[in-house]
Amino acid sequence: MSVEPISPTEAQRILYEAIRQKLGPKWDDEETGWAIISEHHYMARLTKGRQNIDFYVDLLGQVTIEEKEISPAQDSGRVFAFLFLIGAIFVALLISWLTGLR
Repeated sequence: MSVEPISPTEAQRILYEAIRQKLGPKWDDEETGWAIISEHHYMARLTKGRQNIDFYVDLLGQVTIEEKEISPAQDSGRVFAFLFLIGAIFVALLISWLTGLR
C-alpha cells in the first residue's frame, strides 16, 4: 500500500479551512482580526495581542494546532519598534525646531 502526499495547493486549502474553523469566518478582519506573521503552504503562524496560534498541515492532510504566548523575541521586538518610533518623532521635532530658528 503506497501513501500519496497531498499537494501544496491542497495543503493550503486545508490550512485555511482549519483557520476558519478555529477562528471564525472573519479571522482576518483588519480591525479585530488575527495577523499572519509567517506562512507557507503547510504552515501558518497568526498573532493577536499577546497570543500566537500555529497551524501545521502534514503531508497526509492532518492539521495540528498549537496555541502559545508571544515569544520573548516578539515582545522585545515590539518594545524596540515602539522606542524607535518615539526616537524618530523626537528627531523630527528637533529638526523642525532647529530649522524654525533661522
